[in-house]
Amino acid sequence: MSNKAVLVYFPFKLAEKADSGSKLRPIEMLKAFRQWGKEEEVEIIEINGTSEERAAAFNQLKLKGKLQNLWFCYAENQTIPIWLTDPGHKPKKPFIDTQVFKFLKEHNVPMGIFYRDVYWKFDDLYPLKGLKKKVMQTIYRREERFYENYASAIFLPSAAMGKYVDINQPKVPLPPGGKETDQMNADKTFSHQGIYVGGIANDDYGLPLLLEALENYPSNKMQPKLTIVCRENEYNKLPEEQKQRLQMLNVNLQHISGDELTELYRSMDYAYIPRLKSEYNNFSVPVKLVEYLSNGLPVVATDCEAQKAFIDSGNYGVVCDDRKDAFIKAIENVETECNSYRNNIHDTFLERNSWLARVKTVKNTLVGETK
Repeated sequence: MSNKAVLVYFPFKLAEKADSGSKLRPIEMLKAFRQWGKEEEVEIIEINGTSEERAAAFNQLKLKGKLQNLWFCYAENQTIPIWLTDPGHKPKKPFIDTQVFKFLKEHNVPMGIFYRDVYWKFDDLYPLKGLKKKVMQTIYRREERFYENYASAIFLPSAAMGKYVDINQPKVPLPPGGKETDQMNADKTFSHQGIYVGGIANDDYGLPLLLEALENYPSNKMQPKLTIVCRENEYNKLPEEQKQRLQMLNVNLQHISGDELTELYRSMDYAYIPRLKSEYNNFSVPVKLVEYLSNGLPVVATDCEAQKAFIDSGNYGVVCDDRKDAFIKAIENVETECNSYRNNIHDTFLERNSWLARVKTVKNTLVGETK
């Protein structure tokens, strides 16, 4: 048994119900670290929870001497600054994260921090106003300095996000990971079944673009059939005109998740990500992208920079600009190339993009490729 140990440090309480990408990611990374640790005979030490729970765990581990032989540490932040992650944003132990990070630095333990988002730098996305906004942005900038002082590397959802992160440390892309499913090998007879899963309340997600493309699809070709999976309350809030467009296109509307959604993927040929291009969308990677690919579905997507790079890296689908005519051509393309894209997904996607592969990227970044 190796005497090496790795600390996985999440300065927040893990979600009991992972109903968003930001909640799912730490849970999947922790599972992957446990799997990797078992395979490589490396002990995985976990600290997470409220600030009081983290402080208790840290002190107990130190007392037992469990932190004396750390190889490296992987940590993540949240979309809220590290000092405000307790319930009600009131930290009971406000200095615990500083104590942990100082300990790691004093013991020369390399630490990589996954920096989740920079939406607070975009006035059109950050909802706070006035003095409260200025105060919070000051705290966010302080958090960047904090990570710069202690991190050996900063992991990001995409390489394109790097220019927005003001932390003077090496930046390494670490997009969401894929999960193995029994659908990766599924042989399907193409019937032009496309699925869109996600938000429909904001035009930025691209639903109007998708509908316009389908409404104007050439009548002399096999007609695409659309299934939309969304939250019921979002559908209820849609304008009547939008609901009528969905009815005219005979859209199959579903409000499901979990196993039901996984089962639905079986009957689909491909999936849509029609997000409109914007400065923010250019560097974000939708978790749905890797979910689609994990289920063996090629993707028809707009050419937002980060998602385009991901899809092009393995030729996992067709990418186009966010205009109606371009999107129509992309849907036509997926009809002729669907099997080729599906084979590419089967051959390389999980090998390159599983959560376990993400853990190996963390390890190689922080301590090199030797065991």
